Amino acid sequence: MQELGVSTNANYKITFMLDSAAMITVHTPRRGLIDVKPLGVIWGKFSEYYSKKNTIMFDDIGRNFLMNPQNGLKIRPFMKAHLNRDKDKELLKLTQYLKEIAKLDDFLELNHKHWER
Repeated sequence: MQELGVSTNANYKITFMLDSAAMITVHTPRRGLIDVKPLGVIWGKFSEYYSKKNTIMFDDIGRNFLMNPQNGLKIRPFMKAHLNRDKDKELLKLTQYLKEIAKLDDFLELNHKHWER
């Protein structure tokens, strides 16, 4: 996100960015101990604004939203920025999806797995 200038560019309208420092460790029967991003913390602190119904998290690692799978949307990783900056269109495609779901009151029925369709 730093390479994209998200935190310094006023054109981005990002409410939260949770990086690895915000992750908590949980135990799962299948994977053992893993680190995840806890959306419940945001929902608990800012319940008047954010909930399962209106929160979506993007990540290139699906297990990061294991605690809240319905609120996670897996995107392709942004790799080799110095070589691919001009070719990477992931966020442009994501913009269209976000404009469509922004019209909804509740994201819980969405299947983000096929968001590109």
